Amino acid sequence: MAITSFAQLMEEAREVGPKTVAIAAAQEKEILLAAQDAEAQELCECVLVGDRAAIKEIAQENSIDIRRMMVIHEPKPKQAARKVMELVHLGHAQMAMKGRIETGDFLRAALDEEVGLRVGRLLTHVGIFEIPGFDRLIFISDAGVVVAPTMEQKIEIVQNAIYVAQRLGVEQPRVAILAATEMVNPKIPTTLDAANLSKMADRGQIKGGLIDGPLALDNAISPESAQIKGIKSDVAGRADILIPPDVEAANVLAKAITYFAKGNMAGVVVGGKSPIIVASRSDPHQTKLVSMALGVLLAT
Repeated sequence: MAITSFAQLMEEAREVGPKTVAIAAAQEKEILLAAQDAEAQELCECVLVGDRAAIKEIAQENSIDIRRMMVIHEPKPKQAARKVMELVHLGHAQMAMKGRIETGDFLRAALDEEVGLRVGRLLTHVGIFEIPGFDRLIFISDAGVVVAPTMEQKIEIVQNAIYVAQRLGVEQPRVAILAATEMVNPKIPTTLDAANLSKMADRGQIKGGLIDGPLALDNAISPESAQIKGIKSDVAGRADILIPPDVEAANVLAKAITYFAKGNMAGVVVGGKSPIIVASRSDPHQTKLVSMALGVLLAT
């Protein structure tokens, strides 16, 4: 049965947890609050890698209980990220998580040839959104890793997003390849990419989901809009997964859902040996906690 809410996602993660998460540059309040809640709810066992003095000071100032957590002293963020990847690489942790460190530095550690998490697939970010008024979770990719995806990379972005949706119980997710218009227009290259991805899915080159495109955002998620425009599609109006044309469009869409529609977000980077949690530093600890729960499900 498909998971349709974050409360259900948390419940499912508690049933299969706890998993060990190693957190790079953990000297940050919201990270420590999320770690405290994750341990209290038996989602995760947390390994904090960072400036030990700063971690303890933040915990004490905010009454955060880290007594059960292992703390590994590594004050340099880049080295902390490398240590986290090493812990996951060696099997001492099942997930890696970003703390007070730039995303680029964190992901470069994930790609390190010696201790990184490469397995020959493209690393992509999949965001999951709980939106008021929707009867299902919405998946968006890629809003944080692949800046200007090539056609080949878009194939992997779609395939990775399908994988995540299926792990959350969506057996055959509906995938909308977004563009500015639902019409194929040679003057708009993204519509050509969308049409090619749709045809590739028809021929079995992309597996596990129903894929259609190009679709504009309105007729991807609104049955009324799709009907008015006369779009006959198994995806239009009922999309589970939205694939914007590039990272800018995906990032704007994700933040619009969060700030305008008051939606809740969780996110994870997939395609590596283990889930990689790359929450924004501006995200509240609840967002980081749900992202950890998502990582637990994917690491199982």
